[in-house]
Amino acid sequence: MTSLNEIRSTFLDYFARAGHETVASSPLVPRNDPTLLFTNAGMVQFKNVFTGMEKRNYVRAATSQKCVRAGGKHNDLDNVGYTARHHTFFEMLGNFSFGDYFKERAIPLAWDLVTKEFGLPAHKLLVTVYHDDEQAVDIWKKYAGLPDDRIIRIATSDNFWTMGATGPCGPCSEIFYDHGPHIPGGPPGSPDEDGDRFIEIWNLVFMQFEQFEDGRRENLPRPSIDTGMGLERIGAVLQGKHDNYDTDVMRALIEASAQATGADPDGPGRIHHRVVADHLRSTAFLLADGVTPSNEGRGYVLRRIMRRAMRHAHLLGAKDPVMHRLVRALVRQMGEAFPELGRAQSMIEETLRIEEERFLATLERGLRLLADEAAKLGDGQTLPGEAAFKLYDTFGFPLDLTQDAMREQGRAVDVAGFEAAMAAQRAKARAAWAGSGEAADDGLWFDIRETAGATEFLGYATESAEGVIAALIVDGARKGSAQVGARVQIVANQTPFYAESGGQVGDAGEIRTTTGRARVLDVRKRAGDLFVHEAEIVEGEIVQGEPAVFSVDTPRRAAIRANHSATHLLHEALRGRLGDHVAQRGSLVAPDRLRFDFAHAKAMSADELTAVEAEVNAYIRQNSAVSTRVMSPEAAQALGARALFGEKYGDEVRVVAMAERPEGETGPAGRVYSLELCGGTHVAQTGEIGLLRVLAESASAAGVRRIEALTGAAALAHLDAQETRLKLAAGALKAQPEEVAERVVALLEERRRLASEISDLRRKLALAGDGAAAPEAKSVGGVPFLAQVLSGVSGKELRGLIDAHKGRLGSGAILLIAEADGKAAVAAGVTDDLTARVSAVDLVRAAAEAMGGKGGGGRPDMAQAGAADASRAAEAITAAEAVLGG
Repeated sequence: MTSLNEIRSTFLDYFARAGHETVASSPLVPRNDPTLLFTNAGMVQFKNVFTGMEKRNYVRAATSQKCVRAGGKHNDLDNVGYTARHHTFFEMLGNFSFGDYFKERAIPLAWDLVTKEFGLPAHKLLVTVYHDDEQAVDIWKKYAGLPDDRIIRIATSDNFWTMGATGPCGPCSEIFYDHGPHIPGGPPGSPDEDGDRFIEIWNLVFMQFEQFEDGRRENLPRPSIDTGMGLERIGAVLQGKHDNYDTDVMRALIEASAQATGADPDGPGRIHHRVVADHLRSTAFLLADGVTPSNEGRGYVLRRIMRRAMRHAHLLGAKDPVMHRLVRALVRQMGEAFPELGRAQSMIEETLRIEEERFLATLERGLRLLADEAAKLGDGQTLPGEAAFKLYDTFGFPLDLTQDAMREQGRAVDVAGFEAAMAAQRAKARAAWAGSGEAADDGLWFDIRETAGATEFLGYATESAEGVIAALIVDGARKGSAQVGARVQIVANQTPFYAESGGQVGDAGEIRTTTGRARVLDVRKRAGDLFVHEAEIVEGEIVQGEPAVFSVDTPRRAAIRANHSATHLLHEALRGRLGDHVAQRGSLVAPDRLRFDFAHAKAMSADELTAVEAEVNAYIRQNSAVSTRVMSPEAAQALGARALFGEKYGDEVRVVAMAERPEGETGPAGRVYSLELCGGTHVAQTGEIGLLRVLAESASAAGVRRIEALTGAAALAHLDAQETRLKLAAGALKAQPEEVAERVVALLEERRRLASEISDLRRKLALAGDGAAAPEAKSVGGVPFLAQVLSGVSGKELRGLIDAHKGRLGSGAILLIAEADGKAAVAAGVTDDLTARVSAVDLVRAAAEAMGGKGGGGRPDMAQAGAADASRAAEAITAAEAVLGG
């Protein structure tokens, strides 16, 4: 038997030998087509190559593309499990030519693959062509030797492919396999074509024309090839099966479901096992590609798939969560071809377990309500929409889950009534809405949120993606377009731009459309989960409703990621060094720096700061992988995860883990060094942080300290600047850099000695006056009074001079006026025997006022004040004498 893994390898090896580049599957979240919920065909990742918007270094490619069809235009969810070939997840094998070869090469490549490599008998194959594609007919006849009766002409759009209303298009040619007359059904184009006898295994699209709005079609200058072969379909044929669920991979997953639930894989629960097996694949791959369960957009579709699988597991008799137990079997089957499954295995298992625990808690009550409502109905009567909405609103039952349950009873659901109840709830929510109130009013943001839906954030996985301009706001009002020079707020259906949250600043970058370009300056959240891009239009105009390429400023984002991850390491290092009381009290994660506020009562010592910085840098050098998981806040905190200050958490949280403690050492999260709840963006490896350099530690508020730091290139630039300053200082000191500290200490010591000597000389000079003899006092009001004006003496030296004069006079009053470095000061002193008659405070205040100053204070025996104008010293002395004489 040829396994699906062998078929995939054979296909890719075959086209590699034929000169095709083997290209890895793109993620299930399309980065280049905002109109798609999920990647649903092999050509999606090459769309811009086909249209000429993107150039690659190859002109031939082959892929095995993972695809999901479970929402939007391509929604196979309701049929999964009940038919032989419907899946929510499937692989599309394909080969592509970007203007290199066309039909004359594509058809032989296809024919040789299926007949020679895969060994299918030619007589079991037939093909279809578009009815007027004579070139394809001739090639099939000449190369494959097919007679006319096995080349079926189809005149409908089934055999003509279009990318959209305009753009590349062309005829198709499909290869069908005949399972034999024992299977009901007729060939394509016949009245019985919907039977299962003839199964399409490959579709070749000949991208030949350019379609215009007026209906014209013109030949493309470089026609291209796009093919698609479902791996599950060709696998069933090559394994001699008629049902895709009987292939080796699907059968292994069905057996795993049977073992986990204890239900016969081929018994009455056969359909339930098929649903579980299919939905396990789509769920796991979506989670691995960054989609998380939510109530909006892709996350809502994921949750619907998960809960549908969980309900079918419940119908098989499972009372406890089982889906997470099946992930190991899936990784065993498909992990080699898709290593992202293995890397994300623990996260997938944890997310499934949490979702199933939460769902099972409400499932029984929801099913009882559904049974009560169904009991009120007559045979075949439709379930009212209000009842379906109550299930959705109260128990989280998606509409399709209710429809699935009713289908088993032969009943339909009133979808229009469900939507009416949903609309009524939205009207109530709008009436009670209270939003941000910034720029545009709350009602406007709510209207946009209601019509456009939540913005889906793609930035964990990419920094460039396409989106649709859902709304333009200029000066608080919605506009259909905005021109160059306008400051606008742009809302999109999806974006890679991070909106400011949890201390991390919003991203910057650009938004480019076919008509214009806007520079994004910041991104904020409005109405809960609308990402609003604050932007300036720098080219042309931006028009609502048009697709756009959203490109994040990659170097800036990288710097932000490094600072954010460094903040997590810093938090843990502080806790380990200072104690468990350390907890975040605020943060700023910007591209140029980080700031971290934490609870701690006193300043950190230099040794503590050095130790914390060294510890963080040691874990940076460890270069360990940074991983994220999704779980409930309660489960995360039970594991030892720390919640970040200011972050709001919902039912599911992202848990970011980084670095590993040394062997034998454990912390709150075991061997994991840092484990925190965080919705921000982070590095993939701690080594990407490069380096942490602490700049300062200071008080932020009572009981709160603040650390400011740099990482990466900014930290290196800081160190380079420090080294440059050190070398300049060394040059000025005529010393080696390592000798600077010692030389500076010596210079400071010498400076202190010289300052002391100068102070002594000034004191001696002041006491001696201009000549050799000391200044003499004169009697004023019967009190010996000495007044002196000093130049080059600072105010702080006056107290010592007054004490010296007191000792020399024995009894009297002293007034000293000094001027140094443009500053004037006045001081007065009175010996103890005279303080009852005159106060030094009165003397100094009179003198200061005369010199344009105010105030002054001290004691009766010593007082000092500042003065504005030293040139008025004579007036000051006169004013002091007036106090003594009075």
